[in-house]
Amino acid sequence: MELLNQKTASEIATKLLEIEAIRLQPSKPFTWASGWKSPIYCDNRLSLSYPAIRKFIKLCLSQAVKEHFSEVESIAGVATAGIPQGALLADELDLPFIYVRSKPKGHGMENMIEGKVIPGQKVVVVEDLVSTGGSSLKAVADLKAAGLEVLGMVAIFTYGFEVAKQNFEEAGVKLICLSDYSAMLPQALANDYIDDNTLASLVEWRKDPASWNPYN
Repeated sequence: MELLNQKTASEIATKLLEIEAIRLQPSKPFTWASGWKSPIYCDNRLSLSYPAIRKFIKLCLSQAVKEHFSEVESIAGVATAGIPQGALLADELDLPFIYVRSKPKGHGMENMIEGKVIPGQKVVVVEDLVSTGGSSLKAVADLKAAGLEVLGMVAIFTYGFEVAKQNFEEAGVKLICLSDYSAMLPQALANDYIDDNTLASLVEWRKDPASWNPYN
């Protein structure tokens, strides 16, 4: 798991904060499906509604693919948020596009992967957000099961959890992210989305999200 570069990480974080794709509420935390209390909520689908930011993200993802996965022959989006980002990227690179469902379609061909699947084709997977990496790596496994060669994955943002790093390393999947939690915090402070006290709480959450208490 690595960043494309630090400059891009700062710029992406600033833009996501600006449009409230990233929201920080340590005093009124969000509850994730896992039950974790979280001071951050990230919804990169909002970027699709801002043409200039949408284009910037597309070009950065394109740069990531060209620099790290130059042999790519097709782009695969992960349902659902990775689908539009993946389609935009595939169009920019003039490559075929497919996408991976979270579960097989319940009728018709009952496809897990939508689009033209060509066994042996070299694919780069696109995600909007990586947390623990579970759903992302499931999509990789589904693509491999269909006979595709997965070169790696690109994503807009990651929380940078240690468990995600371990999961990607164990799966042997290279992950390139445009920005992450560590790059976002100084941008949030510099642009007055948070103060020093809030920053301290956000840092503590990142160290141990499962046991973080916003009221300590």
